[in-house]
Amino acid sequence: MSSTETRPVELVCSGDECPDGVQVLTAREVPLGGPRAMTVRRTLPNRERSFVGAWCFVDHYGPDDVAQTGGMDVPPHPHTGLQTVSWLFTGEIEHRDSGGVHDMVRPGEVNLMTGARGICHSEVSTPATSILHGVQLWVVLPQADRDLPRDFQHFAAPEVEVAPGARVRVFMGSLAGQSSPVRTQTPLLGAEVRLASGTTWTVPVDPAHEHAVLVDYGDVTFCDEPVPQHALGIVGTGRGELTLRADTDARLLLLGGEPFDEQIVMWWNFIGRDHDDIATMRADWEAESERFGQVTGYEGKTARLPAPALPGSTLRPRGRLGR
Repeated sequence: MSSTETRPVELVCSGDECPDGVQVLTAREVPLGGPRAMTVRRTLPNRERSFVGAWCFVDHYGPDDVAQTGGMDVPPHPHTGLQTVSWLFTGEIEHRDSGGVHDMVRPGEVNLMTGARGICHSEVSTPATSILHGVQLWVVLPQADRDLPRDFQHFAAPEVEVAPGARVRVFMGSLAGQSSPVRTQTPLLGAEVRLASGTTWTVPVDPAHEHAVLVDYGDVTFCDEPVPQHALGIVGTGRGELTLRADTDARLLLLGGEPFDEQIVMWWNFIGRDHDDIATMRADWEAESERFGQVTGYEGKTARLPAPALPGSTLRPRGRLGR
């Protein structure tokens, strides 16, 4: 999925930079690029925080009636320095990339695409889709892995009842006795959690990780802090367990990972380390360089998304807390 901007979101925080409390980021609406733009709710990145672990981008969309919105049709567009993680609640998306992969994104089945030095891909909701609802996530790659080859992984995560009223699908990492085989370059956790109304669930986690919950629906409290629908609640390291409470039926994503302490420049669909990195990536994409390859089989009206113009000022690196 193609990014478009990085304006800040509202911030609610318990404590100075939330060392002991819960940071709550509310989403802003962002139109995706392309001829059939769809609107998503974005909570990461923002000026106050760049990462949760190595998770650096959180878009949440739907449920959208495709007959009304036109669905998703994102022409071939590039990525560098990251992995894309696609997860659906409802609907189906056709994925094609320049690594030669043609696959589907379906509910409960994660697709992870590695675009280190360069990859491009297209995403189109299928004719069988009437309601489209899901998330698009990005993971930043460490500097040491920025030249990894193109790669793609797919995993159908089983839904398991792990406690009374609590069901999970672990699509990345390990949680509550469930594990995913998906390989990542930094330690990460990704899981869909469904809670029945009235459920309180306390789950052990790695205290070396930061954690966040993205609420899809329901009245959810995360570590004693209410997190509104579509918002992202974040806690820092040092917690050996997390407590989730649902006052209504609820669904959320639980994300986590070791703090990512490198500085990056994230602009459009590129992640680099300085302005010159980004300028080179943009020039390579506009020149249709083999750095990104070609997507075959995409039949939309626009053959590829052009890169926007670079800003007039120098792009500056940002760290984990947006500085």
